[in-house]
Amino acid sequence: MPEGQMHNANALTPAQAAQYWRDGYLFPLNLMSIKEAARWRHTLEDMEQNYGEAKMQRTLGTYKRINAQCVMPFAYELATQPRLLDMIEAILGPDILIYGAEFFIKEAQSEQIVSMHQDLTYWGLGATDHLVTAWIALSEVNVESGCMQFVAGSHANQILPHEDTFADNNLLSRGQEIQVQVAEENKTDIVLRPGQLSLHHGRMIHGSGPNSSEDRRIGFVIRYVSPEVMQEVAQKDYAMLVRGADRARHFVHYTPPPSLFAPSHLALYEEMREAQRQAMMAGASKSSTLYD
Repeated sequence: MPEGQMHNANALTPAQAAQYWRDGYLFPLNLMSIKEAARWRHTLEDMEQNYGEAKMQRTLGTYKRINAQCVMPFAYELATQPRLLDMIEAILGPDILIYGAEFFIKEAQSEQIVSMHQDLTYWGLGATDHLVTAWIALSEVNVESGCMQFVAGSHANQILPHEDTFADNNLLSRGQEIQVQVAEENKTDIVLRPGQLSLHHGRMIHGSGPNSSEDRRIGFVIRYVSPEVMQEVAQKDYAMLVRGADRARHFVHYTPPPSLFAPSHLALYEEMREAQRQAMMAGASKSSTLYD
């Protein structure tokens, strides 16, 4: 942020911030116009078209699904829009790091689902209150397209038991599924138009169904943390400071990617991937890679 630029204290009202802490989520929040969202979608799909056959160590799908901000400049730019960071600051305070960002896509007429789970279960970051996820819609997101469903107030629990399913149609790293029965009437459909977003707590119970629509369901997902968060399982972990200061220095810092799939950041990506794999796959019921 340029020196002297003022943060927008009105990005979230006090009532909205209170609602987030009460329910564990907040939606819909207006980030950009439908037209602007379409431009970001075009940037993503142009990259998919032009880099789909590129000879890199990982598939393009892997780079989209984990730490996109490390290798895709436009992912970093989207994750650091001032208005978005203002919203995050209203939840986390003035010191903000990006822990990870990804493009979460369900193709049209896809049976892929996300089982009900809590994000913090396998990340090695503990049961912290200092992680918030922003989920930005780049397409229409509704029940037909497989929108997220949140369980209001479920973030008040600590991390609950989960089971690894490794199901083929499950988009999660381990197919993890919470071992708690969730009644349908307790689920809230998170319907968003392109350019809107939701925020949710790291212990929120949530999932999503298949995409039975004729369009892709495209979400851009960013995990933000405060500096006091730390990795408790892996030997080290990485994060990018995007606002304020990090006096705790629990994470290895890195710079934004200078270009799309820059060699220096592809090497960094592999370091980050291995460090996070150690945490995310610790205790897994079977050996697995990370979104390959």
